[in-house]
Amino acid sequence: MTANSQPSRATATDPGAPTLPGQTLTTFDWLDSRIEQAAARSDLLAARHLATQIESAFAPTTVLAMSDEASRVLGKVVLGYAPLIDRFQGVIASRLTVVPLRVGVTPDADALLQAVGEVWPERSGPVVLNVSSELLLAELLRAQPQRNVMVEIPWFVAVEPANTAVLQELAARGNTLLLKGRPLRQLPRELLQAFKWSIIDFADDRRLGAPAPQGATRSIAHIQSGVTTMAQLQQSFERGAVAVIGWPLHDPEAVAPGRPDAQVVLELIEHLEQGRDADQFDETLMRDPLLAFELLRHVQGAAPGKLRLETGSFRQAISLLGAQPLRRWLGGMLARTGDDMRLKPVNFAALRRGLLMRQLAAASTSAEARGELFMCGVFSLLDRVVGRSASETLAMLEVPERVRAAIVEGGGPYQPLLELVRAIESEQANDIRAAADAAFIEPLEINRALLRTLHLAGALDRARSTAAA
Repeated sequence: MTANSQPSRATATDPGAPTLPGQTLTTFDWLDSRIEQAAARSDLLAARHLATQIESAFAPTTVLAMSDEASRVLGKVVLGYAPLIDRFQGVIASRLTVVPLRVGVTPDADALLQAVGEVWPERSGPVVLNVSSELLLAELLRAQPQRNVMVEIPWFVAVEPANTAVLQELAARGNTLLLKGRPLRQLPRELLQAFKWSIIDFADDRRLGAPAPQGATRSIAHIQSGVTTMAQLQQSFERGAVAVIGWPLHDPEAVAPGRPDAQVVLELIEHLEQGRDADQFDETLMRDPLLAFELLRHVQGAAPGKLRLETGSFRQAISLLGAQPLRRWLGGMLARTGDDMRLKPVNFAALRRGLLMRQLAAASTSAEARGELFMCGVFSLLDRVVGRSASETLAMLEVPERVRAAIVEGGGPYQPLLELVRAIESEQANDIRAAADAAFIEPLEINRALLRTLHLAGALDRARSTAAA
């Protein structure tokens, strides 16, 4: 079954048409072309797109070019994901958690690795694979994943002498092995150099809260998992973690306002100086929800009565403001920018939430509703960057009632999909199953949508890095 709660409305306004006084902007169709163009520029999608001229990669019916076996295996697992964050660069990789859908049934390891390889080919950067089934993990190790696949190895698997040879072989091939959990028995001596990092859950780290021992260090540098707040993230780094895994988005109350990303503001100024078209503004603004929010507020205040921001097309908002006023506004915003570590995980999550909610929509969902779903995902984290409650934040903009209901009231037709996205971020299989049932979506559809989302978001990241270089 597919999500059947998405209402259909009339055909959305043409994003290229001029904005008339009092006209409501009700489309995110501009995103279709921007996502496709950005993906086509990346090394991940360019060859495939140009060779096959596939439909828009952002369309709800598009799937990755997987084999039948790779596609079928997605119906036999539950997938979740989380970011791997370091203290300097922000998000450096994603962790994909894999749980077999049915106890006692081991999915096809080769097909699963093929599906993972479609999203993260070797040249695209690392991905961390966290497999909950010991049998499936054993099959995956023997299937020899690509070298960019970093594999979490539970300590009780690592200490078994029968697994020593295959783990040594993987390490020798170039796969990064992560020792998961604090071993209760000593590892075989041959494996001491095979593990680059250990993974210690925040709740299990006995050193937290205790003073750092003088002159004592871990034998293996560690990554802290299970991080859910910014306070935990900072504490993990203070205790010597090289990186953390988790979503530091769940502080008990709204944090202080963040600062827009200086790089994004500078890129927008460069777009103006170089006379680039508005499409490139769209793509850049997608990376910084706070800056986009501030821009829409500014345009709304500068042109009262001319713009009712129901879906906030950046292209039309920029066109309405004009190049010179936009340059002055960006110059003023530049003084407010900074390299805010708090916003890097939030921006990473916001873009993927928006993309995933749109991908989860039924194929029959209108362009207008898909745009609202994208907005719902992105704006669901605005309270984290604005420093005010969701109700206060959304009161600053005109937003569709269905978006407001999902974010502020926890109701309405979009709420089941928002809860499903949050469950996927939790990596908890039981929560994902419950949310999927509530949204009336089958695991195969969910996993396809998730991999499409990670595929496209990664392409956008690489296209941005290429453009910056």
